[in-house]
Amino acid sequence: MAIAREADEKTLSLTLNGHEVQAAPGETVLQVARRNGVEIPTLCHDDRLEPYGACRLCLVEIEGARGAVPACATKVGAGMVVQTHSDKIRKLRKFVLELLLSNHPLDCPVCEAAGDCRLQDYAYEYEVNMSPWGWKPLDFPTRDDHPNVARNPNRCILCGRCVRICRDVMGIGCWGFTDRGYDTIIDTPYNLPLQDVGCVSCGQCISTCPVGALNHKRSRYAARHWQTEKTKTICPYCGVGCELTVHTAREKLVRVTAQVGSGVNNGNLCVKGRFGMDFVNSEERLRTPLVRDEEGNLVPTTWEVALDRIEQNFKRIKAESGGKAFATLASAKCTNEENYLLQKFTRAVLGTNNIDHCARL
Repeated sequence: MAIAREADEKTLSLTLNGHEVQAAPGETVLQVARRNGVEIPTLCHDDRLEPYGACRLCLVEIEGARGAVPACATKVGAGMVVQTHSDKIRKLRKFVLELLLSNHPLDCPVCEAAGDCRLQDYAYEYEVNMSPWGWKPLDFPTRDDHPNVARNPNRCILCGRCVRICRDVMGIGCWGFTDRGYDTIIDTPYNLPLQDVGCVSCGQCISTCPVGALNHKRSRYAARHWQTEKTKTICPYCGVGCELTVHTAREKLVRVTAQVGSGVNNGNLCVKGRFGMDFVNSEERLRTPLVRDEEGNLVPTTWEVALDRIEQNFKRIKAESGGKAFATLASAKCTNEENYLLQKFTRAVLGTNNIDHCARL
C-alpha cells in the first residue's frame, strides 16, 4: 500500500482536450501535450533551452485561468482542464502569425529553410497568406563575413533562440538583442564580425533557428530539405560518439545536422561535426590502392597486389630490425572493434607494444 501511495504522489491527472491524461509534477503543458500526441505550435521553444514564452504561439486555454497562457512555461496541476486548439486559441495563433508575416520577407522560393521552416508550416496550417495590415518587409543590412554561418537578419522573427543557445548551452554569448521596437535586431556586440566576438563556429545558432535567418553557408543552394536523403550516423572525428544526420543529394554530401533529443549530443555538434565533412566530396580522396613503381612513382593497383607488397615489406623489416621498428597509431574515426584488431595485430603480429591513440590525453 505504501508503494502504491508513493507512485500516486508522483503522478497527477488532468484533462487535455476532453481526455484524462497523466503527468509528472513539474512537467509543462507543452511536454504533456506532446507526449500524448497533441502538437502545439512553437517558434521560440527548444528542448535544449529553458522555457521562454516569447512567441506566444503555444497559448492554450486553462479552465479558471485569466486569459490564455503559454504552454511551454506553464506547469501542470492536478485537475487542470486544458484546451489546446479551441476556436479562440486558433484565432489568437493566426493573429500572431499575421503580425509576424507583416514584416517577414516572402522569399520562400530562394530561402534555404523552405521546407524546413516552422513559420512556413504554421502559416500553411493556420491559412495565413498575407497580413491584413499590409506588408512592410525589413531592410537591415546583411553581412556575409563568416566562413560557415550565412545570416539574413531580415528573416529573423526575434525568437531569441540563437541568443539563448549561444549563451546558455555554449557559454559564449555571441548574439544579443539591440535597439527597440521595429528597429530591434539580433546582432553581435558592437556589430562586430562573429569571429571577433568569441565564435567557435559550432553552428548551434543555425541548428536552433526556426526560420531562414541563420543557415549553413557552405551548402547554400545545394539542395532543398526535401530533396536530400537523410542518413543517421556517428561523427567520425572523436570518441564522444555524437549522433548526426548526413544530408546527401546527387551523390554528394550537402549538409550535416543533428536531431534534438537523440544521441549523446542531444542535437549539439562542434565545428568539426557540423562543418568538417567537406573531405567526403574531395576530388583528392584515394579511390584505389597505390604502390610505388621502380622509379618511385605512385601508380594504381589492385588490393591483392597492395596487400601482398605490405606483407612482404613487413616481413623484411621485422627480420632486419625486429618488432621495435614498428609503431601504430589508432584513430577515433575507427570503431572500437577496429581499434581492438589494430592493437591485436600490433602486439601479436608485428611484435611490439608501440601503439598509441590520437584521442589520448
